[in-house]
Amino acid sequence: MKKFAIILAGCGVYDGAEIHEAVLTLYAVMKNGAEYRLFAPDINQHHVVNHITGAEMPETRNVLIESARIARGKIQPLTELDMRVFDALLLPGGFGAAKNLCSFAFKGADCDVHPQVTRVVRDAVSLRKPVGALCISPVILAKVLGDVEITIGSDAGTAAAVEKLGAKHIVAGHGQVVTDRKHKVFTTPCYMLDANILQIAEGADNIVKAMLKEM
Repeated sequence: MKKFAIILAGCGVYDGAEIHEAVLTLYAVMKNGAEYRLFAPDINQHHVVNHITGAEMPETRNVLIESARIARGKIQPLTELDMRVFDALLLPGGFGAAKNLCSFAFKGADCDVHPQVTRVVRDAVSLRKPVGALCISPVILAKVLGDVEITIGSDAGTAAAVEKLGAKHIVAGHGQVVTDRKHKVFTTPCYMLDANILQIAEGADNIVKAMLKEM
């Protein structure tokens, strides 16, 4: 059975992992006959956002502990992820990918990527393991890999920042998967578009299927 390593960035669209994308990715992996293990960096979130009002809250939360909410407790620190024992790597989206896993939400093309995320992505690519990213998380791959074809949907501003990182942006719609054969990288827009939960499920299912064909 093929094994996916999945990196979460917290719990909640505005300051962590996008929950629909995360859960439907887990569902798609198992639905297509594979299995997964979950990882997250053991660091503080950039900030905490009230998901009703959108206002920042005077709290501190830990990315690993918050991600454990989605994982039902079955999650490991990202430092323990060894891509040699997995067949693929997947990153769901949500602002946490652009705030906690990297600083794209604040610095755009001048962003930094968390060192452990960089390590895991580079390890997966060097081992020729498929790497998938949903929603905004493809910007991490653009920063780490540079010369790679990805999609974040159709937002012109984000696409311009992606290309400033050296990547090639491909406009894509609901459920579409953009494949970079050179790096075995797979990306799909999800909530970077005005999507509903059925379209998120379609995107997650399609990216998992595309990745499994490359294993």
